[in-house]
Amino acid sequence: MNEHVLVINAGSSSLKYSLVDTDSGDAVASGLVEKIGEDQSRHVHHGPSGDAEDAQAVADHEAALEAAVRAFEEHGPALDSVEILAVGHRVVHGGDRFAAPALVDDELIAAVTDLVPLAPLHNPANLEGIEVARRLFPDLPHVAVFDTAFHQTLPPYAYTYAVPASWLDDYGIRRYGFHGTSHAFVSEQAARLLDRDPADVNVIVLHLGNGCSATAVRAGKSVDTSMGMTPLEGLVMGTRSGDLDPAIHGHLARVADRSAEDTDRALNKESGLKGLTGVNDFREVSRRRADGDEAAKLAFDVYCYRLKKYIGAYYAVLGTVDAIVFTAGVGQNSAEVRAAALDGLEALGIRLDPARNADPSGPVVSADDSPVAVLVIPTNEEWQIARQSVEVLAAR
Repeated sequence: MNEHVLVINAGSSSLKYSLVDTDSGDAVASGLVEKIGEDQSRHVHHGPSGDAEDAQAVADHEAALEAAVRAFEEHGPALDSVEILAVGHRVVHGGDRFAAPALVDDELIAAVTDLVPLAPLHNPANLEGIEVARRLFPDLPHVAVFDTAFHQTLPPYAYTYAVPASWLDDYGIRRYGFHGTSHAFVSEQAARLLDRDPADVNVIVLHLGNGCSATAVRAGKSVDTSMGMTPLEGLVMGTRSGDLDPAIHGHLARVADRSAEDTDRALNKESGLKGLTGVNDFREVSRRRADGDEAAKLAFDVYCYRLKKYIGAYYAVLGTVDAIVFTAGVGQNSAEVRAAALDGLEALGIRLDPARNADPSGPVVSADDSPVAVLVIPTNEEWQIARQSVEVLAAR
C-alpha cells in the first residue's frame, strides 16, 4: 500500500488540502474551501471518482476541514482506506528560528505565535489550520513546513539591511525570503534534469505566479532571494509593487495625508499588474497587450525588465550559472515572458531556442549550444511538503 501525507494550507479565508502519494508526488485527491466565514462559501473537491462542488456557509476553518473529510468519504478516497503517515502544514513565516521543517508540538505552536508580528496576515491562519487539524486527527503526527526555511542559508551580508543595527534584535528587521518550498523543490529537480548532484550546480529559480520571487541557489542552498522581510519586496507581482523607494511612504503621508496602513495596503493589494492595468491576472494582461492596449504593454515591459535585472544580479552573485529555471503559472505558461526576460543575455551564455520556447515539449527550452540551460519545471509544493514531513518522521 502506498504511503501518503495529508497536506494542509490554511489561509485567512481559505483552506487548501491535498492527499499526496509520497513516492510519486501525485495528489490522490485535493480540494479548496474558499470564502470561509462568509454567507456563501465555495468548496471544490477533486477525487478519483470525479470533481464535486458545493456552495454553502462555512463558518470557520474547523467547519472547512470537516467538510473536506466528508468530501473524502463521499467522493474518495476514504481517509481510513489509505495509509496516512502525517499531516503536513504550510507555515508562511518561521523567522530565523526554523531552518528546517519541524514536528508540531506545544513549543512550536508558541514559537510560531511569537512570529505573528512578522506575518500578521498569514501565521494566524496557519496556526488555526494546525490547531483544527490536531483536533480532527489527534493520532497522526503533524509537521510544519516553513516558506522561509530554505532561505535561512543566506549569508549575513545578503539578509542584512543597512538600517540601525538594533532594529534586527528589537524588531526582526532583515531579509527572510518566501516561496522557499517551491524554490527548494524546483532547484533540486533542475539538478536532476542536468544529471548533476545539486551540490555541484548553480541555478537561478524564477517563481512567477500571482506572487513572484527569484532565488540564487548555489550548491543546493539559497544564497540570495528577491522577497525580503515581507513578500512585498522584489519582482513585480499580481497585486504587489515589488521594489520601490521606501521614502514613498513618507511622501504620501505628507502630500496625500495617507496613513502607513493605507499605503501598505495599496502596495500589497492594489499595485503590481493590478495597479498598472486594473487586473492582476497575467493572462488578461497578455490578451490586452496583444490587442494593443498601451497600459498592458507598459505593464508587461515593467514586469519583464525587473525580472531581467534580477537575473543579471543573481548571475553576478553566483559567478557561474548552470541553469535558469522558470516555474509557477506565468513562468511555466508564458513564452513571451521567458523570451523578453532573457532577451539580450546571449553574452552571458543564455540562448533560448525560439521553437522550443514557444511550444515546449519538454523541460529544456534553451538552444543546444547554450552554455546555460533554460528550463521550465512545474513546481509541486505539496509533494515537497509531503517529502519533508516524511523526513522529519524518519529523523525522530
